[in-house]
This record gives sequence, structure tokens and C-alpha cells, in this order.
Amino acid sequence: MNLFNGVIPVQGITFLMFCLFAILFVGYAFGRITIKGVSLGDAGVFIIALLFGCFFYKPLEAQLAVAYGDDVVYYADKALKIIENLGLILFVTSVGFIAGPNFFGNMKKNFKSYVLIGLVIILFGGLSAVGCIYIGRALGEPTDGSFTAIIAGLLSGSLTSTPAFSAAKATVNPEFESLVSVGLGIAYIFGVIGVVLFVQLVPKITKANMTEERAKITVLKDSDSKKKSIGNLLSLDEHGFAAFAIAAVIGTIVGMIKIPLSSKGLAGTTFALTTTGGCLLTALVLGHFGRIGKLNMMPQTSVLKLFREFGLVLFLVGAGIPGGAEFVAHFNPMYFVYGVIMTTVPMFVGYLFAKHILKLPLLNSLASITGGMTSTPALGTLINVAKTEEVASAYAATYPIALIAVVLVSQFIIILF
Repeated sequence: MNLFNGVIPVQGITFLMFCLFAILFVGYAFGRITIKGVSLGDAGVFIIALLFGCFFYKPLEAQLAVAYGDDVVYYADKALKIIENLGLILFVTSVGFIAGPNFFGNMKKNFKSYVLIGLVIILFGGLSAVGCIYIGRALGEPTDGSFTAIIAGLLSGSLTSTPAFSAAKATVNPEFESLVSVGLGIAYIFGVIGVVLFVQLVPKITKANMTEERAKITVLKDSDSKKKSIGNLLSLDEHGFAAFAIAAVIGTIVGMIKIPLSSKGLAGTTFALTTTGGCLLTALVLGHFGRIGKLNMMPQTSVLKLFREFGLVLFLVGAGIPGGAEFVAHFNPMYFVYGVIMTTVPMFVGYLFAKHILKLPLLNSLASITGGMTSTPALGTLINVAKTEEVASAYAATYPIALIAVVLVSQFIIILF
């Protein structure tokens, strides 16, 4: 049945929008609750979305199916995926534009550091996953590949990595694909909340002077880049919406490019930046140069901040509702414990490595942790904690390394175990 021929009536669309904005309102209010200076912030939206998914989404699907037929449930699920993807595009493209002007200068000064942090985090995430496989098998988990599929899903959820999730589903035996989704749904909750709380607690535990820390990170600006005058450039619209749209279109196309990996060694799978990585990379480049010929390619800062925030909460709702439903349907306490291990071990090791081995400033360390953990919600929280956009550069520098590494590690785990 065609969506545009009345599968979802106006009332159904209105109800979905009602649920979306109700979750945003309650989630923001919940995120403002502060205990000893620590709050969930935007992650409060994710918690409320998860609770909605846990207790209301499946019953509502059943009612929609009775009222409008099974097709409406299918399109409701697709609508949530659209909301999630739209949020990701808005968020990462905004982050790319904001980080772009200083990104390459930051990379020149800290390239090795960001590469190493990204690799260390994913390496220890992978080692944690392997350790959990051995623990699970010692406790009686099967060796037919089903438990490994769950662990691969747990790893992608622990690192909140959609590309790793997609790669794992493409690599496992087709009969175990649903188990990867189970793992993702169980681990995703702590994967988000754990890193969000971490970037808030570390400055408090270390009693960091945030004014001094901001000064340290601002010296990492690209001193070689010249201020780009837009006075003589052509702007297609006042706010830069057109420039943003061009970046999103190009980024989406770049993200769709598939690079074949070894057809024998990796079961014929391919690697792609996905929409997230493609949009981030494209916006970084456009943000760095600021123009294409005489065409101004820099949206206004106020627009980027708005899109960044709105995109983040849309993503949290779109991912949170189905994640909550999966969490209830397949929850196993030990799986949740495995997910916690796969989040905390690489996060703490990465932080200690950045602080004591690489000697990076606190905000650079925390921002690179959010990039290495591929945690968009944690970056949003860190920006609010640090009260500076400069942290986005370290995130953007570490994220691509972690993105590639986690995809490969998740595939290797499935193949080898």
C-alpha cells in the first residue's frame, strides 16, 4: 500500500508529532534535574524516549494496527528512522561547520595524538568484547555464533556506533542478524548515559578550573588560517540554509560510497563512511575553506547552534523509542553488564592515555574521548560543560579514526570468534 494514498491518515501523523514533542518537553525537564552539579542534560530526552519505548510504544503499535491496519505500524517504524537520520544529519553537519575553521590546524598540532586515542579506545573496546565472549562461554553461552552476534551488537551499542552495527549485521550469519539488534538495544542505554556522565564528572572530580582549561584549548586554534571575508561573496540566502543543504547532500552521497574489503577475509563486506561520517567530513572541508569560488558556504553561527541542538534531540528520540522497545523484549542482566564493561574500559583507558601519556589538556582529552567513543550526545553535553565550541575540533579529529576502527574490529570479532 502506498504511503501517500492514505496508509497513515492525518490523525496518525499528528499523533506521532504529539508524541515526539511531548518526549522533548518531558525529556528537557528531566535533564535539568541537577544532583550535586551533575545533570543528564540532553540525555534526559534519551531516557524519556527509552521509557516511552519500553512502556508505551508496543501497545500503541497494537492500537494503530487495529485502527488503521498493519501497514501503519511499518510506516511508524520508518518514521522514527527518518527522525533519527534527520537528527544525525543536522547534528554532525553543524559540528563539521563549527569545527572546520580550526580543524586542520588542530590536526597539524595533534594528529598523532588523536589517531592514537581513537585506536586505543577501539582496541580496548574490542579486547573487552573478546573478554566478554570468553566469560559468557564459560557461563554456558553457545558457541554456534549466536552469542558472538549479540556481543557484536553490544559493542556497537556500547560505543553508540551505527556503522559498527550495520557492519556487524552484514557480517554475521543471516539467521543471527536480529541478535545484533538485541545487543545494540541493551547496550545503547549505558553507552549514551555513561559517556555523558563521564564528561561531566571528570572536571568535578579533578576540580578543574574551567576558565584555565578553556584557555588551554583555545591555543590550539589554526593560527595559519586567515579570517575569511564574506563581504564580496555570494550568499544564496540570509541564514545559510542553502549552504547547509549543499553540505548535507554532498555528505550523504559521500557516505553512500562503499569501499570493498577483502572478499575472502571479511566475508565480502564493504566499508562506508555512512551518512554520519560523510556529512561530517564534507562540512569540515567546507567549513575550513568557507566558500566555493565566489559562493559563500558558511551558514550563520546561530543557525549552526540551533541545528546542532535540534538535530541531537531528534536523534535521541528516533534512536531511543525503538531501543527501549528492544530493551524490554530481550533484556538479560548479564548482557547489560557486558555492555557496561565495553563502555567503561575503553573510556577510562582512553582518558588515562590522553592525560598521562599524551599530556593533552583536559578539554582536548574529554572531547577526543567523545570522538573515540563515537558519542554525539556526549559531545553536546561537553560543549555545554566547557562553554566553548572549540571542543568540537578534537571530537571531529578523533571520530573518523574511531569510525573506521570500530567497523573493522566488530567484523574481525565475528569472523574470529
